[in-house]
Amino acid sequence: MSAPSRAPEELFDADFLDRLRALFLRLRKRRQLRKKGIQHTPSTGFTREFKDFRHYTPDDDYRAIDWKLYARLERLFIRLYEEIQEFHIHVLVDTSASMERPFPEKRLTALKVGVALSYLGLVGQHRVSLYQMGERVHEGLAPQKGQGNIQRIIDHARRMQFGGMTNLEKCFGEFQPSRRRYGILFVLSDLYGRGVDEAREAIRHAATWPGETHFIHIFHPWEQHPDLDGEIELVDVETQEHRRMWFTRRDRRKYEERFELFLKDIEHTCKSRQIDYQRWRTDLPFEELFLELLSRGSALASGS
Repeated sequence: MSAPSRAPEELFDADFLDRLRALFLRLRKRRQLRKKGIQHTPSTGFTREFKDFRHYTPDDDYRAIDWKLYARLERLFIRLYEEIQEFHIHVLVDTSASMERPFPEKRLTALKVGVALSYLGLVGQHRVSLYQMGERVHEGLAPQKGQGNIQRIIDHARRMQFGGMTNLEKCFGEFQPSRRRYGILFVLSDLYGRGVDEAREAIRHAATWPGETHFIHIFHPWEQHPDLDGEIELVDVETQEHRRMWFTRRDRRKYEERFELFLKDIEHTCKSRQIDYQRWRTDLPFEELFLELLSRGSALASGS
């Protein structure tokens, strides 16, 4: 069985942060064009953002007076602030063997998307957590906040080890995101479990997570349309199970139909539980798919 050539070993290009900043500016410009007002919420976790000035009245707190403006205009004005909610961004990266072998592009894509989402969260002054997901969910880095911590996120992503199996049912069932701040959760995975139906069953756990949940379904184009013919030997990279078989064109059509049903089944399951779902094929342009992800209605895009 043949496989495409390996992706570059370098995880992030030298200009990766510049591309992230450019993406952020494009997103902010797009958001400003359709902005209808600043988001309000009764939930805990707020920062204060300057909004406007108005004339000072005797009932106002004198500490809010803008004395620089008074020096220019010789009139008293106070600064008005808007309370903006802080989010806790949770990014779960599937680090099982199938995310790296035989298609390392999946690993590269997952880590780049994870870092890009983390960067957007840090720029928006939100709290960001980056997790590994295999047999269990593991948080190897304390939650980060502030744009200056993006290098810590990148270094942590570089250190992530890929291998072993994914236990989707256990991961989604045990994961407990914080309830102190409104959560925005992103799962980056090929959603291959120990069985065909495991992903569907596991998603019911994700529907109980507090906050807004997104599934980014990462797959390689070869997995959707395999270039196979004749006698082949299949190897499960997670279980090391081997199987020899004769693969015909009819078998390939049946496989492609079954893979498409797998994608549609996951999408339907997510939508039925009000979870956002996006397919992410590794050969498609990163920037376009990332902007599409954030334009689907995430509070991360509207609140950063």
